[in-house]
Amino acid sequence: MIPKSKSQLTDTVLMIEPVQFGFNEAAFETNSFQNKPSSLEAQDVQTKALKEFKRFVDQLRELKVKVLVYADSLDTFTPDSIFPNNWISTHASGELFTYPMAVANRRAERRNDIMQDLCAEFNLQHRDLSAWENENPPRYLEGTGGMIFDRVNQICYAALSPRAHISALEEFCELLNYEVVAFEAFGKNGEAIYHTNVMLSVGETFVCVGIDTIASTDRDRVISSFESAGKEVITFSNDQIYTDFAGNMLQIKNTLDESILVLSKRIFLNLTEYQKRLLTGHNAHLLPIDIATIEKIGGGSVRCMLAEIFKKTQ
Repeated sequence: MIPKSKSQLTDTVLMIEPVQFGFNEAAFETNSFQNKPSSLEAQDVQTKALKEFKRFVDQLRELKVKVLVYADSLDTFTPDSIFPNNWISTHASGELFTYPMAVANRRAERRNDIMQDLCAEFNLQHRDLSAWENENPPRYLEGTGGMIFDRVNQICYAALSPRAHISALEEFCELLNYEVVAFEAFGKNGEAIYHTNVMLSVGETFVCVGIDTIASTDRDRVISSFESAGKEVITFSNDQIYTDFAGNMLQIKNTLDESILVLSKRIFLNLTEYQKRLLTGHNAHLLPIDIATIEKIGGGSVRCMLAEIFKKTQ
């Protein structure tokens, strides 16, 4: 029997330091959150992104979060490597999964050295799902970008998209004995939202969700699942989701066992007082992070930059 997680939260995260961060043309087709830089902007993108990255790491460590940092490699062109949560996840079952990636130039982000280090240090077993990329037709499932886990209740929430296929999702959840709650969610132009984590975050006692991005036919079912799991539902407007990366938050903890909600400074400045009060009620710390360049060019925010490391539950 697969052991249930005792906690929704980890005190350890993996982050990838960029060496050639930039606009990923190949990812742009399905990621409407990206913005192509001007030729003048492009010259400074890596420098600005690296400063934002290092400041982010420092802020986490100041709050006593364990941060494992690996530098990206110049041997391959991986402009989105700063977002490792799409290719790797770890679980209290003692498993480390690597995932099938829809964007071909992102597949080189899967690093054997990182997998081997994590498996050795945390006693994890590697399970590689990347072969699904080569099926006919291929099946994609981009990690904790595509899936949001309620780890304690063993529920997986997923907005279906070109980067999260239903058959791959169901097969993965069967492996981990998770219940699947799949739904449709839409971006500002009516397209399928490319990653669930831009509109949904599940914490220990709450969820943050862009409720109106969810298809009306799915909305009540998803809300019912949140409520049945005992979560307080904190809602964000579509504008907060599409413009301010509101859903791209992650609740973690530090070595003092204090809960921390990591969120974009962009949404922090645009929270209503009511939203801020609700979030503060569920967290010892709110940690706003200024990564304006990474968000604008990469189309992802703070949650995308954090791969949670869970140790095996005995």
